Formats: sequence, C-alpha cells, structure tokens
Amino acid sequence: MKISTRLKTGFSAVVAAGLAAASCAPALARQPAFSSQRTDATADGQTVVQYTLRNSHGIEVRFLSLGGIITAIMTPDKNGNFANIVCGFPSTGEYLTTGVENRLHFGALIGRYANRIAKGKFTLDGQTWQIPVNDPPNAIHGGPVGFDRHNWQVSRVSAPDGAVAARLTLVSPDGDQGFPGELTVSVTYTLNDKDQLLLHYTASTTKPTVVNLTNHTYFNLSGQPGHSIEQELLTIWGERWTPTDSTGIPTGTIEPVAGTSLDFQEETQLDTRLNAPSPLLTASRGLDANWIINGPYGIAARPAARLLDPATGRMVSILSTQPGLQVFTGRGFGNGTVLPLSTQLRLPTDAIAFEPEHFPDSPNHPQFPSTTLLPGQWLNETTAYQFTTLTGREGLSSPPAQAPAQ
Repeated sequence: MKISTRLKTGFSAVVAAGLAAASCAPALARQPAFSSQRTDATADGQTVVQYTLRNSHGIEVRFLSLGGIITAIMTPDKNGNFANIVCGFPSTGEYLTTGVENRLHFGALIGRYANRIAKGKFTLDGQTWQIPVNDPPNAIHGGPVGFDRHNWQVSRVSAPDGAVAARLTLVSPDGDQGFPGELTVSVTYTLNDKDQLLLHYTASTTKPTVVNLTNHTYFNLSGQPGHSIEQELLTIWGERWTPTDSTGIPTGTIEPVAGTSLDFQEETQLDTRLNAPSPLLTASRGLDANWIINGPYGIAARPAARLLDPATGRMVSILSTQPGLQVFTGRGFGNGTVLPLSTQLRLPTDAIAFEPEHFPDSPNHPQFPSTTLLPGQWLNETTAYQFTTLTGREGLSSPPAQAPAQ
C-alpha cells in the first residue's frame, strides 16, 4: 500500500469527532491560548523559539521550533496539581550542545526515516541509496543531522471548536542525509478541549523516496524527573511484533507477543517485565521493540497504547493511523555519563517513549507496509495523545474510542 492511500480520515474529522472522554478539567476554566517566546539558542542561523499551547482546562503543551521538540506537557493529578509529564533538558541550549548520539531525541520530530535502516542502505527503483551510519552498523532516525536538528518554521493556524494549533514546516533538500528528492514536511500540533494533543503529519516529494515520520517524546506520568516508571501500568493494543537481530533490524518475520515478555495486551505493571530476565529485554536493557497495532492502519487513529500512573491518576492514551508502535525505555540513561546530570534521569526505568510509525527497515522488507512516497502523492498520518485524570479505576475496561472514518 502506497503512503498516499494510507489515511482516508481527514484531520478535521479527527479533531471534531474526538477520541475519548476526558476528566482533566479543573474547577475554573481558562481561555485557550497560544504564545511564543524567543530563547537564547540559535540553530541553522535562526533563533530558537519556544511556543505554548494551552486549552481551557489549563493543560499546556510547550515545544521548540528546534526539531519541534516537546519540552513540557502540563497535566493535573487527581488532586488538581499540575506537573510536567515528559522528560528532557531544563534549558534550550542543552538540546543543541549535547552530542547527537547521547541526546536520545528527547521530544523531537523524527525524519526522514524514523527507526533503523540496515547498514544505512536501501534500494528504490533499482538504485541503491546510502544513508550515514550513525547507530553502527545501521542508520537511525534520519541520520546524524535529522529533522530533530533543524529549526522549523512555525505559524499559528485556526482549529475548530476553540482548539489551539500550530503548523511546523520544513523543506529537506534533495540528497539530505543521502535521501533522494526534495521533501516538504508539515506537522500540525493541535491541543483541544477534549484534552487531546493531535499531531498531523503531511509530506510531499519531488522524487521517489522513503519516508517514516514520528515524534520521540519520553513520558513519566509521576511528574517527577528521575522518579521510576516501574509502578506505572502499560497496555499495548498489539497482538504481534517484528522480531529483530542483535542490532535492532527486523528479521522479516512477524510473531505473536502472547506468552512473551512483550505481551502487554492486558494492563501490566512495568516492573514485572523490566526486572524479569528475558532475552527480548536484556539485549536492549529494557523495552525497544516494534508492535503491530491491532486493526487496519491508515484509516482512523485507533488505540495503540495506554500508560497509567496509579499514584497520581494521570493517564495518557496513544492513538495513531500508523501500522506500528516502537516502545522504548531509555537504555542510554545513567549516572550522568551518557546524559547531563541536569536531566535527572539516571536509570533505564526513568522514562518511556512511544513512537507510532512504520516498521523499522521497511525499505528492505517488501512484505512490510510500504514507506515509499512518489511525486504527486501525499503522506498523511495522525497521532493523538489523550490526557485523562482518574480518581479510581473507572474507564479501564475498554480501549479509548477511535475516530470514525470520514
């Protein structure tokens, strides 16, 4: 299936229909707001700007023009106390000065190709293309100067029902990081009063190319940097996964997760898996695998995963039109030797990332959903994050509702 036919549901339908009921509203409603603030950092010769989206319930999403990096998502706990539930650096400059191999792509937009490409090579229309190897022996997340390293153009755009939205655009030139074709990318961040953050991706190309876009935000629902996620509860709506070799490249097979340490079809406390001996975990010192999301992809944003912190009542549900979901706990975290001490992240159990995307190394596996994009076609994908606050166990018997097809 070509990317141009993946998604038939319009972005406006996703916004208007909603994906689940929310219970995050504090007693006093506020006016939705959009604001921006210049920082003292520069990228691509331009000043990095921080933007803030706020809905009427007081939920805030802050992001940078640099890489579209989501630096904060402020949500309330069951007592109404707001805290940041995503992980990153305390200053904008650190996103630029920390080595690319150590930054772990905190909160950033990832492209041109999210996840790995074996040995940085793929063949398209009989021609072999070489991408820089930045995760030896493979290429990862678009190469050493991926979309996360660029300053995106950001503008406020209108959104229905009082939602606030910003559109981020970037033009990746022909040959960028070895990829063919000039790629024009647009990602719209929308925060609505259903307490949903919607990320809508579009892209077009001047030459046949491969594209795989995602966001790489790390969550810790406690709202306390450095607090373990081991007591948080994870559900993944994926019955199958794509096994990989020791370097993270899929073998090409598809296997069920049932009976393995990757089975999160029922709500599971993370420490029961992350601390258990398993060959599927120890190779990456945590979770680093691609689940195949249940249901047809490219039609509507359907449930992919849900994370709940019982102590605070904070819950985030992830829904997406994409076929796969990479779930990753930070194996690079630890004692300040890999990350600056300012991150307050010390252990691989301090945060978890959800990356809705196409499968790793898809260009080299024709049996996987295609990531090929041709001139005249449009990539069109949506991911939604639903923020909810629970005071008990209500609402957990079924997955969040998907957006209906247009």
